[in-house]
Amino acid sequence: MDAKQPDPALAPRTDAPSPRNPSEGLPPAPSFDALGLPPALVETMNGLGVKDPFPIQAATLPNALAGRDVLGRARTGSGKTLAFGLALLVRTSGLRAESKRPLALVLVPTRELAQQVTDALEPYAQALRVRLATAVGGLSINRQQAALRAGAEVVVATPGRLTDLVSRRDCLLNHVRITVLDEADQMCDLGFLPQVTDLLEQIPSDGQRLLFSATLDRNVDQLVRDHLHEPVTVSVDRVTGSVATMEHHVLNIHAADKYATATEIAARDGRVLMFLDTKAGVDQFTRQLRASGVRAAALHSGKSQPQRTHTLAQFKEGGITVLVATNVAARGIHIDALDLVVNVDPPADAKDYLHRGGRTARAGESGRVVTLVTPQQRREVNRMMTEAGIRPTITQVRSGEQTLTAITGAKRPPAGTKSDGGNAPFRGLGTRPGRAKESRKAAEARKTAEARAAARVRKGR
Repeated sequence: MDAKQPDPALAPRTDAPSPRNPSEGLPPAPSFDALGLPPALVETMNGLGVKDPFPIQAATLPNALAGRDVLGRARTGSGKTLAFGLALLVRTSGLRAESKRPLALVLVPTRELAQQVTDALEPYAQALRVRLATAVGGLSINRQQAALRAGAEVVVATPGRLTDLVSRRDCLLNHVRITVLDEADQMCDLGFLPQVTDLLEQIPSDGQRLLFSATLDRNVDQLVRDHLHEPVTVSVDRVTGSVATMEHHVLNIHAADKYATATEIAARDGRVLMFLDTKAGVDQFTRQLRASGVRAAALHSGKSQPQRTHTLAQFKEGGITVLVATNVAARGIHIDALDLVVNVDPPADAKDYLHRGGRTARAGESGRVVTLVTPQQRREVNRMMTEAGIRPTITQVRSGEQTLTAITGAKRPPAGTKSDGGNAPFRGLGTRPGRAKESRKAAEARKTAEARAAARVRKGR
């Protein structure tokens, strides 16, 4: 079929019921069966164990399949990818894109999210014979150019790389009929709003637009007003970290004991994602963990894309148990059965806290978010928690205490000396004059705390 001609497959479905009021949308689907999805797609979903829709999918899919614009508000990990992905693939199936002229576009803020979206949609795209292409920075632009020349119905892209491809005329957007903006608030936070706006202005204005965002601040609201037409608004939960399956803990610690505490948490059984503020801090702490016998790897923007992809794959597959990262991992990364996120450095604001914590307790799973807080940080962290709508459990802890183990599963690291019971000396980050004295004090305090804990156990408390 000639993609230049108006295509009935991209028009609203005539078999879909019409809403009573255009702005209120269709009622949620009670099941995937109720959506009338293609048999090949249903078979693939069943094979992958996708049986019942999550709330965002149930609320979004009927309207997206009917060709309506959708504004979806939901926290990360709620199932948004299939909420837009299934509709996009169904409405694009049976069409063939011309060279360099995709029919559908998914814009995301980060390379990792682009790859994750592509991986999630690939089996369904294959079932419907829809060709996917990914366009992100940090990888060979020649391969991406070749994929676009060969023809791809759906392109998943970051704004920067897509802008580059468009400027080279390797990708033309005049045939795009379905556009998805995923994690729109982060794209604005990262400064992509001008590029996103420019790209949207090159796409036919009468096409379908699906925008998903955890928050609807001023910039996102501007995108909605300028580029969505009478969108159906879907909000499945409050966008805070107060998820029923998520626990929030603030661990008050002494500054000198911070990295010893973090190291013992990292040595726990099971995976953990740990956040620090800077690339240098991430690299230094990762080296400390490895020296202590903990299987850790670093992830930040200073790593090449192949390195970042390899590190994430190792973490997902269990080759490493601790991922130490900057905020580059705070969005768009899904790890199955990740039950602990640790803010070694507290985040700068409430939005960062919620997105870091959103890496756990995803899609109904349980999880725990732990923030290490020194005395100097308490006031600022209290303010941030209030803004985030979080009421954490606050506990004073030291490294080596049973309380720390009870909350986080902390253990002594594998490597160490016999004299300290297997826990390697921890020099900390940014060693400066006086730090050695502080470490000795921390060790003495830890031994005292252990003795007190043992005494409480003996008394049956």
